[in-house]
Amino acid sequence: MSQPFAPQSPAPLSALENAAEFLPRHVGINAADEAQMLAVIGEASRRALIESIVPRSIARSRAMDLPPPVTEAAALAELRALAARNRVLKSFIGQGYYGTHTPGVIQRNILENPAWYTAYTPYQSEISQGRMEALVNFQTMVCDLTGMPIANASMLDEATAAAEAMALAKRSVKSASERFIVAGDAHPQTIEVIRTRAAPLGIDVVLAQSAAEWDAALAGDYFAVLAQYPASSGRIDDLRADVQKVHARQAALIVAADLLALTLLSPPGEWGADIVVGSSQRFGMPMGAGGPHAAYMACRDAFKRSLPGRLVGVSVDAHGRPAYRLALQTREQHIRREKATSNICTAQALPAVIASMYAVYHGPAGLRRIALRVASYTAILAKGLEQLGAPLHAQDCFDTLVLRTGDATRSLAARALQWGANLRVCDENWLCISLDETTTRADVELLWRIFAGDARDLPAFDAFEPGVEPLIPAALRRRSSYLTHPVFNTHHSETGMLRYLRALADKDLALDRSMIPLGSCTMKLNATSEMIPITWPEFAGVHPFAPADQLQGYYELDAQLRAWLCQATGYAGVSLQPNAGSQGEYAGLLAIRAWHRARGQGQRTVCLIPSSAHGTNPASAQMAGMQVVVSACDARGNVDLADLQAQCERHSANLAAVMITYPSTHGVFETQVKELCALVHRHGGLVYVDGANMNALVGVAAPGEFGGDVSHLNLHKTFCIPHGGGGPGVGPVCVVQDLVPYLPGHATAGIAGGVGAVSAAPLGNAAVLPISWMYCRMMGAEGLRAATESAILSANYVSARLKAHYPTLYASANGHVAHECILDLRPLKESSGVLAEDVAKRLIDYGFHAPTLSFPVPNTLMVEPTESETLSELDRFIDAMIAIRAEIRQIETGVWPRDDNPLKNAPHTAESLLCADWQRPYSRETAAYPVASLRKNKYWSPVGRVDNLWGERNLSCSCIPVSDYA
Repeated sequence: MSQPFAPQSPAPLSALENAAEFLPRHVGINAADEAQMLAVIGEASRRALIESIVPRSIARSRAMDLPPPVTEAAALAELRALAARNRVLKSFIGQGYYGTHTPGVIQRNILENPAWYTAYTPYQSEISQGRMEALVNFQTMVCDLTGMPIANASMLDEATAAAEAMALAKRSVKSASERFIVAGDAHPQTIEVIRTRAAPLGIDVVLAQSAAEWDAALAGDYFAVLAQYPASSGRIDDLRADVQKVHARQAALIVAADLLALTLLSPPGEWGADIVVGSSQRFGMPMGAGGPHAAYMACRDAFKRSLPGRLVGVSVDAHGRPAYRLALQTREQHIRREKATSNICTAQALPAVIASMYAVYHGPAGLRRIALRVASYTAILAKGLEQLGAPLHAQDCFDTLVLRTGDATRSLAARALQWGANLRVCDENWLCISLDETTTRADVELLWRIFAGDARDLPAFDAFEPGVEPLIPAALRRRSSYLTHPVFNTHHSETGMLRYLRALADKDLALDRSMIPLGSCTMKLNATSEMIPITWPEFAGVHPFAPADQLQGYYELDAQLRAWLCQATGYAGVSLQPNAGSQGEYAGLLAIRAWHRARGQGQRTVCLIPSSAHGTNPASAQMAGMQVVVSACDARGNVDLADLQAQCERHSANLAAVMITYPSTHGVFETQVKELCALVHRHGGLVYVDGANMNALVGVAAPGEFGGDVSHLNLHKTFCIPHGGGGPGVGPVCVVQDLVPYLPGHATAGIAGGVGAVSAAPLGNAAVLPISWMYCRMMGAEGLRAATESAILSANYVSARLKAHYPTLYASANGHVAHECILDLRPLKESSGVLAEDVAKRLIDYGFHAPTLSFPVPNTLMVEPTESETLSELDRFIDAMIAIRAEIRQIETGVWPRDDNPLKNAPHTAESLLCADWQRPYSRETAAYPVASLRKNKYWSPVGRVDNLWGERNLSCSCIPVSDYA
């Protein structure tokens, strides 16, 4: 029988209103859990634990000055008010960004589905088969539409893809020239980013502003040329004759191509292009004030081993079945470091998945129908404008018209604004109008009305009902087929598409199934309330180059978030333009370079980087025109200060910067970081503090206060933007006051800066910034600090409970770690033949994504539990690791052979366990259900262990033929 509630005195309204309600929803540990964990660690309180770990010399002396937390509902309402300050007009701007319809089945089941957006980069192949299939679909789509033999799994945006193509060409061609020719009618933001990237590398960018200048440039000296196809003004140039001219110079032809246009246009690969880049934005991804959108890069086969970014390839598993894996990883920055082709780490995996599924859902016929509708409406618009006497400039085109409007340019643009439309003002004499998938008959009539005025009759749409001929030249019309694989010709009903997406998601492990304890990756909660705003039309439907008064909501959000990040980091200024951590690194190093040059010390180009650093550090330094010098680490994983001092003295006159990660890549708070910063400053250098581990600092220490000059953050780690299976991300660059003038600008958007644009859009991946805004707004200063302390508590709990089974490799003098710990599995190789990889694969059988494998130390596992996991989930992971150690003892004692045991054969698929002839020295039950809880909730790996070597020897990066599954 239930008991009645006891009489209570009135509760304070503040307690009932519960403004801090989100904190216990984000942090998985309650007070009772905390007491239990502290007892295991051997500390009296969380405060005592933190004070024993974080050096007192760097501890914050005052709290962050942030607004107090509000409830989820209140934060959403406040953000709604900000969003309402954006004005969503009908966009005819074009310039690489277009209206598109995101199919509802894709929006709900990918973009808004945590099974997709909380997944990590697919380094663990076996538990990533679903998203890798989707990315292979993307690669196949790009190859088919461009006519190229190989494509990567996404780039950050079209402008940076073009800049990466420039670097790829420079590395790959025989020409020794330093000149890069760019067509003047490429997108202006692309030209700007190319110039930013070229300057530190000593590349001379030459713009060809007319056909005559283009022809003259092609007759000269260069290592590559880039042309837009169709051009930014809409013109379709016949580039076929230029290919032979370029190749005769031992140079490369780069084409920036529109994927939707390529359903109707002759693909660049068919007429000899070497590299093709572009954006897939108009394949279902909203404009979002500039991002995130998946750019692409495709290239000739000879360039594939220098191709930047991720590349998903096909291999076989232990049972001979087809399986996907990340291919050619030896070319990436974490292997090649300063010799890498690119610094890209996070890319745009989730937008790439959306683009690929847009193609899967519509199929080749559907894409062609959309493209023909756009092209037909463009031709109809042109005919109507001609009838009205508008100053239309005759040209072949796909979706964009150009008009010589002279003195009427501004008045016509203003008239369009009054009617709720944005036209592109190219300059004082020219207007451009771009149509897209969302264009309707009413839109075309609106455009006619803008140019006709109020008094004149409009052309009759009925006259065009039988159809019109597109304005695409016959010689450049596509004749080849594309998207012929069954995946693009099967799932066209919503039922079929829904089930296909569900089948792919079921193959993968993401945060919606279990914790992902990846060290240096911070796989924390991506709360639903944080995700909700990204699809609001006021955020999603805005063009990045719309007039500034239409972006006021974004500008205010940007200003607030930058101010909050300054509080979190202790820096004076922040730019949110970098659309990945790697780009934030690059922007920070450009700021350092510009500051030295402004002071007449351009000779300062030496960048000291510890040997333990993540590979993006040296890759970024090289891209910024710096000379990388590696400094040593001591036996405890710390920066060797004696060696660093010797290097500083040796390079004192030329020292530009030292790059460190703090806490260290080894998961430890180094006690002499202030001394390190002072040492570098004495020799005229600046200190770059990599923000990869900021989840251990927010609220407890600030790099801008303990000596850092520059940091980048990863909003897709510390500030809750989901990883999306490998992107999107945001990499804000934070600087001290002296460097604020050298933050990135964006001339295309009219924004001044000390260095040029580093992203195509002025706010980078603007559409995901509301996620971090919501996180900060709901947590407040005390909540953010509690999150940091809880993350450190969880890491130390894991380390303490596992130390008898797997010693922690690096720790402070008192045995504690920061927010992650490295488990040392190296002795197991000699005692049992077991490698860290075997433990990683066996964890899949237990239902876990493995910790970070063999970084920063080979044959170790780095665990970062984050603050969001519950104690029960931490214990489930710890129990799995202990059980695996017991299995290893079975090998050590000879019960199981070294080459035939549950670890070497992991992961075990359901199919492999159902074979009639089971001859393993362990039972099927041991393979499938090593702990009892798995009987109730079991994740089955869809494939056995993937054969990496086979995949490298038999490289294939497009959709698997259906016959291979037989």
